[in-house]
Amino acid sequence: MSASLEDKVVLITGGARRVGAAIARRLHAAGANLIIHYRSSAGEARELKQELSASRAGSVVLVQADLLKAGNAPALVKDAVKSFGRLDALVNNASSFYPTPLGEITEKAWDDLVGTNLKAPLFLSQAAARELRKHHGAIVNIIDIHADFPMKSYVVYNVAKGGLVALTRSLARELGPEVRVNGVAPGTILWPDDDAWKDEVSRQRIMNQTALKRIGEPDDIAKAVEFLLTGGPYVTGQVLAVDGGRSVMLG
Repeated sequence: MSASLEDKVVLITGGARRVGAAIARRLHAAGANLIIHYRSSAGEARELKQELSASRAGSVVLVQADLLKAGNAPALVKDAVKSFGRLDALVNNASSFYPTPLGEITEKAWDDLVGTNLKAPLFLSQAAARELRKHHGAIVNIIDIHADFPMKSYVVYNVAKGGLVALTRSLARELGPEVRVNGVAPGTILWPDDDAWKDEVSRQRIMNQTALKRIGEPDDIAKAVEFLLTGGPYVTGQVLAVDGGRSVMLG
């Protein structure tokens, strides 16, 4: 990809809310046209499209799909090409996150967590490969520092994100030299929605585990994604930790 996103087309999975929406806002502000995928966040997706389209009409297309079904991946790529004539970048952001303590792991949880965090990025990357090669594009996978520093009771999530690291490096070999593939590994950026993370003592303990003694912001991840798409033409097969130094402290 060139150093500019002007008139480039980017597909973002899970792009309707939280970190995905921040990525969408930043890449759109840089000139990209967007295919924003969502699964169930239809209202938030429509609001985001309205917000972004106010500054540039016709620059955002919404696509609803269940990424657990691998057969849906080619359709997302076709939607991008049909809407804008090309596809230049893929951001695999969609993710499921919840605990699976050993002894309580179910096949359903495995299928969901591995499906969203590893299977979907693989099949979407495969579906997009031809189009991305044509335009010397790029893929950015949103990983997690816990791929390297596993969280207790999150066995399947840790495994899935560890697999995504391996997938990132494998795809860099498979798709080079035309396509660059990298990852961003967030630390604590937004607290999860579930009640288990609302305890202030636990939150403070986690912040104290960072070198910067604070959590980050969604735009910190968005800036890293933008850099890997446009500012790192000789960077591929790498995972950039954006974690306030937490991986240094844990390591």
